[in-house]
Order: sequence, then C-alpha cells, then structure tokens
Amino acid sequence: MSTSLLDKREIRIRRMFGDIAPRYDFLNHLLSLNVDRYWRWRTTRLVPPDGTAPILDLCTGTGDLALAYDRAASQQVPVVGADFCHEMLIRAGQKACRSQAEQRIRFLEADAQQLPLADEQFQITAVAFGLRNVTDTDRGLSEMVRVTRPGGKVAILEFSQPRGPLFGPFFRFYSNWILPFIGQIVSRSKDSAYRYLPASVREFPDGELLADRLRRHGLSDVRWYPLTFGIATLYVGTKA
Repeated sequence: MSTSLLDKREIRIRRMFGDIAPRYDFLNHLLSLNVDRYWRWRTTRLVPPDGTAPILDLCTGTGDLALAYDRAASQQVPVVGADFCHEMLIRAGQKACRSQAEQRIRFLEADAQQLPLADEQFQITAVAFGLRNVTDTDRGLSEMVRVTRPGGKVAILEFSQPRGPLFGPFFRFYSNWILPFIGQIVSRSKDSAYRYLPASVREFPDGELLADRLRRHGLSDVRWYPLTFGIATLYVGTKA
C-alpha cells in the first residue's frame, strides 16, 4: 500500500476535496448508482430528529446529509453543516439556496478536530463518509461527543467492507479497479482521490472495531446497521 496514497494530513485532504468539488456530486451518484441518496435517507429514519434542538452534519461536503435532515425535520429544526473545504461549502450553499433552505441551514468552515462550537448543543451529531478522512479519528470522535447534548445521538455513516462469499469479491473488484478508473477519468484529480477512496476504506475500522471505539469515547447503546449488503454501515451511539 502506498504511504502517499493514504496521506491524511489536513492540507492534503483539503486540497484533494477542493480539487474534485466541481464533479463530486455527479461522481457520488454515478459510482453508487444513486444508492448514496438512500443511505442518507435511511440515516434520517434510523436517527430521526426529536424536539427542536439543532442538528450538526460534520464533514458536510456539499451538504447532502444536512439537506436530508432539514427535510426529515419538516424544516422545523436548525441544521449546521461543517466542513474545512471551502470549495465544497460553496456548492453546499448553492444547493441550500436552490432548496430554499438557506435560512434554516448554516454552513460553517471548520476542522472536525477542533470545532468552534459550544459544548452539548446538538440533539444529533452526524457524519456521512467523512470520519475516515479526518487526520486523527479519535480527536474527531471526541469533538462529536463534546458538542452533542446528553441523551443525544452520534451517528456515523461510513463505507465498510462486504464480506459475503459472492458479493464480497465482486465489490472488492469494483472498488479496487472500476471505481478508481472511472473516478480518475471524470474527476481528473491531481491527488488520485478515487484511488485514495478504496484504500481509505480498506484501512478504516468497521463493524465491532468501530463500535468499540465509539464506546471508548463514552457513548452507550452503540449499534450498527449494515446497508446494501454491507457496502455502507450506520453506527449510532447515545451520549450519557
């Protein structure tokens, strides 16, 4: 495995996502066959809004999960989308305007490892496909727990590795060869973003390994829900 490919320094990750921002949404929907929309919708159903406290979408990217939570809350709950990539946030803001949600969703340029947000204010702190890109996973998790209200939920939607005897090998072939080939051609990423993607998924803990990490950060009743044959998994924990 190339060390440079899995270079997760903040400057490299920010530059990489800024580079692919113009084609990010198109490639997400293309390479997932639009299933990524279902995963976010499913997240809002398994971890639904409850009450009027705000919701945080960390590593929001172009704002898809923030917008999904705005819809799930019937536009009655303030939502904050935070990301440290300025180019992604520009597109998130444009999408919020098109959805007439710019008054309800606030986008904030911030590092997930050091959030400029007060303690214990969000009923849900969620991240979709972003935690594995945080340089220090434990610092990111610690910040997620810190800003969540007691009794609130921490939700992590992340890619995982299907292990079925038939689908597992097929998906590994797709993610290791087809996805990078198409992604690199369309994105023209200088940082090999779509080769970094499957490499980062292989190296990131999933299943019980990630669930146990959440427990070590003080979350209780930790559960995980495999989605679409285990291509993605939703992890949910409650702040004591």
